[in-house]
Amino acid sequence: MGVISRLKEDIQSIYHRDPAARSAIEILFNYPGMQAIWLHRVSHRLWKAKWFFLARSLSTFSRWLTGVEIHPGATIGRRFFIDHGMGIVIGETAEIGDDCTLYHGVTLGGTTWQAGKRHPTLENNVVIGAGAKVLGPITMHSGARVGSNSVVVKDVPENTTVVGIPGRAVTVQTPQSKEKSERRTAMAKKYGFDAYAVSPDNPDPVANAIGQMLDHMHLMDSKVQDLCKVIQSMGGAVCTEKLPEIDVGDFGDAETAAAEKRRQAMESFDPEI
Repeated sequence: MGVISRLKEDIQSIYHRDPAARSAIEILFNYPGMQAIWLHRVSHRLWKAKWFFLARSLSTFSRWLTGVEIHPGATIGRRFFIDHGMGIVIGETAEIGDDCTLYHGVTLGGTTWQAGKRHPTLENNVVIGAGAKVLGPITMHSGARVGSNSVVVKDVPENTTVVGIPGRAVTVQTPQSKEKSERRTAMAKKYGFDAYAVSPDNPDPVANAIGQMLDHMHLMDSKVQDLCKVIQSMGGAVCTEKLPEIDVGDFGDAETAAAEKRRQAMESFDPEI
């Protein structure tokens, strides 16, 4: 693939992953992540040609210009996207596959001073959140995701999300979990909840509790519908009225009223009593 074709491909990948991107000119001149990637591609060629000092000098200039430090020995695949970029460090023996995404403050670092493979390998479609550290000669398999500020020191299986220090798996995307996620999303829209808040990738216990409540409501709705159908087939007049709609604004009004009562109570509180 030629240089122009690869450049167009990179620009399109940014369009797909960054809704703030408005034009190709803006991407070329105002996206330090992309500038760092293209400077690295030049320095990597120099490194492979054994022009080590020149390669390192260009890498140092790139770090000064973009805030992204990529060792010229690192191997990077196609459609690599660095969002924001500042503070990213990618070590010499790191290997990055296609369609990977790194946010600011990410480190792909080593855990030893011994020569040889000492930095991580990222397979295709890996996403690493802001501030995360992936350390050692480990492998992030295809579709793996790392939560912000996590520290990962062990291999991450395919389509697995890890969070925490040290990183622990919180989800494994399977056909069953995908079906559950889609069902929860539909239920969330029906009852007025934000679907993002009940995402299976979200380790928040409150979000998980809401997700379980939606699963329970879905099961109860199904059971009630089956029961109504049986009774109606026997001549009973049940389930003839539509269930009332839930207006989330009512909950918001109630919360506002409760907050106002708490404020009034605090204003009337006399500490000398």
